[in-house]
Formats: sequence, structure tokens, C-alpha cells
Amino acid sequence: MSHFKQIQANMIRTGLITHINYLFYFNVEQPNVYVWNTIIKEYCKSKFPKVSVFLFHQMVRENFEMNKQTFVYAIKACELVKGGVRVGEELHCRICKVGFDSELLIRNVLMHLYGKHGCLSSARNLFDESLTRDVFTWTTMIDCYAQKQFPGKALKLFCLMLRSGVEPNEVTMVAVLSACCILGNLSLGRLIHGYIEKNDLECSLNLLNALMDLYVKCGCLTTAREIFDMMERRDVYSWTIMTDGHAKQGELELARQFFDGLPEKNVVSWNAMIAGYSQKNKPKEALALFHQMEETSLRPVEGTLVCVLSSCAQLGSLDLGKKIYHYYVDQKRVQPSVILANAYIDMCAKCGSIDAAIQLFNGMPKKDLVSWNSMINGYAVHGYAGQALDLFRQMQSSGLRPDDITLVGVLSACCHGGLVIQGREYFENMRGVFGIEPNTKHYACMIDLLGRVGMLDDAFELIKRMPMEPDEAAWGALLNASKMYGNIDLGKFASVKLLELTPNDSGTYALLANMFAAKRRWDDVGMVRSMMRARGVKKTPGLSSIEVDGKTHEFLVEDKSHPQFREMYKLLDDILLLLYLEGYVPQPP
Repeated sequence: MSHFKQIQANMIRTGLITHINYLFYFNVEQPNVYVWNTIIKEYCKSKFPKVSVFLFHQMVRENFEMNKQTFVYAIKACELVKGGVRVGEELHCRICKVGFDSELLIRNVLMHLYGKHGCLSSARNLFDESLTRDVFTWTTMIDCYAQKQFPGKALKLFCLMLRSGVEPNEVTMVAVLSACCILGNLSLGRLIHGYIEKNDLECSLNLLNALMDLYVKCGCLTTAREIFDMMERRDVYSWTIMTDGHAKQGELELARQFFDGLPEKNVVSWNAMIAGYSQKNKPKEALALFHQMEETSLRPVEGTLVCVLSSCAQLGSLDLGKKIYHYYVDQKRVQPSVILANAYIDMCAKCGSIDAAIQLFNGMPKKDLVSWNSMINGYAVHGYAGQALDLFRQMQSSGLRPDDITLVGVLSACCHGGLVIQGREYFENMRGVFGIEPNTKHYACMIDLLGRVGMLDDAFELIKRMPMEPDEAAWGALLNASKMYGNIDLGKFASVKLLELTPNDSGTYALLANMFAAKRRWDDVGMVRSMMRARGVKKTPGLSSIEVDGKTHEFLVEDKSHPQFREMYKLLDDILLLLYLEGYVPQPP
């Protein structure tokens, strides 16, 4: 028997057991329930749970008598099969018919099946009908609620569990901490942590990871680090939680230290670091890390590619973004999805390829609100106001309700198209028609719209009527309009407000100085430059970039670092000469 177990262990390790079991079943003349159960269990544990379901149905067809374990293994197989809840319901009926419905173990696994497939009412009915409930019964139902984003119900059930006198275990506490994470309730999380320590619950690796995850997601990295430092054993999730926490807080150097310290990296680890770089406007670092990931055996997932396409959009790397999307999504290395299509549309629009964005948008079999928003905003920034508003009307006809981002795109389109009447109408209808409270972005769009067409008094009145404090976008739009139409007094007022919000923004000083220079008020220009020196503000040098054959080239003002700079400057001189011949007169700096 010891030799047989060694052979069996080797067969399980190599996967050969899944082939041998079925052969073994066919060669047994009269297989008993133990043989059936063994085969069903082994296929359930393998990559072929559908075979377990098939074998169970074969037992039914042959009228073979089943025991409790048969139903348990068959239900677990249903959990792993797409659409398995329907088969599970059939199993549930048969369980009731043969009289196993009072078995607590069977009720628990049925609850888990229903919960995993989102049938929470069926799971709760089983829970409420249970005459006896053990720790697994309570934990299963709590976990069902937590996994399906009903944290309040999960925590309420946990309180009932404590009142019933059933002691929770570590799995219960992991589910409860998950509910606290969803709520983002740090105070409640600390109470749960205190309960764990007070009752001397065994702090397994999973439970410590759950505690760390709670503190990280609630922004308390100090406590998370204390737990991390005291852990006797850590796994890839322990390191990844800390990497993700620091990355989301913008502490990219610390995040990278944890990432580099990972003894083994998984897709989640790479995603956390790539997302951190992308979301903190470090697209070069995000793409460099993505290329490192490509050199491993790991394949990127949807979340990875969304961050990568966002990084391409930030850099204006259209060719690279198209190449990545084609290689992974078009060629089905990663499952196509609406989210990935949305990221691609956004990338193409921001990189100037509005035609590519339109082509993908029109070919999408299914669109969500983000799809419509991305395309409306894409049209708006390219100056296609009419197309943006037409698309907005199509979106409404499709039955989708706009959100605040949709209206930003609509007002931006009106702004770029100079459509004052339409812009005012949409803005005034936001509350009554669309049920959306205007925020600072909507006000900034309207101020920009009014300012661009010279209605400076109306723009100033609107900024004074804002129910919230105007932000830099609103004052910046007013300052830009004041410069455009030479309104020095209004420009000075707007610049003072803007410098209160962003005292180190060199762009504000430059805009103010240019406004004075246009009116030849050189003393005021000197005053602005003196303010910059006194405050230690340095003008950010102008930078342009262009992508050629998938490589991005950047150029600063009077840059001579590029090997072909002489040919470039000669071409620019030729262009400037043609402009002069057409009557171009440069404005003073």
C-alpha cells in the first residue's frame, strides 16, 4: 500500500491521474459508490470539472444509489463550470427528493455554490431554513455577501453570528475584513483587528494578509508596514499588497523597493507597479516595466493593458499603442473586452488618430457609458463639435443616462465649436433634465466657452456665482480669455487668484507677462519676472515630441541634441519664410 500511494502521488503531480481514473472506472465491472465518488472527486480537482458533472448524470441515468459525498463532490464541480448554477439547482431538487436536504454539509456547499454564482437570495433561503448552523454555515453566507459587494449585510450577519454563540474562525475573519475593505471603514477594521487579538484567533498568513490589505486600502500604511515587519512568513501577496499600497499613495520609490524585493512576481505584482507609474504620470517607467514583464513567462491581463494604453496616450505613442493592442487583443492573446476597447479609443483620440477611434467605436458590438464618453470627448478635443453633439443625442436614444463626465465632453465640444447658445442650454439643463449637479469642471468649461467668444463679463459673473470655490481651471480659463482680448484688469485679478492656488506654476507667470508685453507694459513684465525670481519659480522649458516608427523623439527650446538638428532647423526656417510670405506677423513674447 505504501508503494501504491507513492505511485498515486506521482500520478497526481504529473496530471496522469485524470487519464488513469476514467480508464480505471471503465475497467471496473461493477463500480460501487466509493469508485464513483473517487472518480467524480478527482475530475473535480483537475482541470476537467465538466467530466465530474457528466459522470454524476451518468449515475442518475443508471439509477445508481448515491450517498452524501456524491452530492458534495458534484456540487463542488458545478461551482467550477460555466452556467453550473442551473445544474446545481437540478442537484438541489434531487437532494430534496432523496432526503439529503437536512444534511448540514450539503446545505453548506449548496449555499457556497449559489453565492459564488450570484444567487444570493437562494443562498440566504438555505441559510434561514437551516435548523442547525455551524461556523462554516455562517462563514459561507458572510463570505457570499462580501464577495458580491454587500458589505453591510456581511457585517450585520457577523454580529448575529456572535450573538448566536458560534465562534468565528480565521476564514470568517478574512471575509469580515474583506467587507470592511469594501466600506473603507478604518475604525471598524481596527475594532475587528482588536477582536482577533483579544480572542487569540490563530493569525494565519491569509488572515495577516487580509489585515494588511485592510490598512493599505484605508490609507494606513504605517500599521500595514508594522504587520508586514512582524510576519514570520510572507508570500507573494504580502509583498504585492505593500507594493500596491505605496504605489497608490504615490510613493513610487518605496513601492519599487517592495516590488524589487519580491522573491517571486505574479501578474498582480506587475500590475500594481505598472499602474502606479501610469497613474502618477510616469508613462516611460510604466512602459519600461511592461517590456520587462513581456520578457517573463507571464502574460498581461486586461488591467495591465489598460494601464499600458493609458501610458501610450500620455506619451503620444500612437504606433506603440496600436502595436500592443493588435498583438494582445486583436490576436486574442488577451480576451477582448469593452474596457480594453474603451482604453484603445481614448488612446487613439488623445494621440490624434480620431479615425482609428471612430472605426473601433462603430465596430463595437456592445458599448457602455465609458465608450460613449470616450468618443464624445475625443470628438470634442479634435474640434468636431457637431459630431460630438450628434453622438450625445444617439447615446440618449440608446437609453443610456449621461453622467458628469458625459456633460464635460458635451460642454467641451460647445467650447471648441463656439456654440454659446447650445452650451448654455446644456449647462442650465444639467440639474432638471439630466439630474446632474454641476461641478468645477462644468463651470470651467462654461467660463472657457464664454471667454473664448469675448463674453468676459458673463464669464466673470459666472465665476462669482459658483456654489463652490473656483479652482485653477476656472481662473486659468478667465486669465487666458483676458489675455486673448486684452483685458488687463480682469487678467490681473484672475492671475492673483490663480497664484494663490498654484504659486509655483510658471505657466501663470508666463501668461501674465505675455499679456503685459502685448500692451507694451514693460515695467509690469519686469515686475512679474521679479516675482518669479523672489519665489524661486523657474519657467518650464517648452517641449515638443514626435513619434517616428514607434520611437518618441523629444525637443526642447533651441535644442541641438538630436543628430539631425541642422536639417530640422533648416526645414523650420523654410516653413517660417513661407509664413512670412503669406503675411504672418509674429506676436511679441
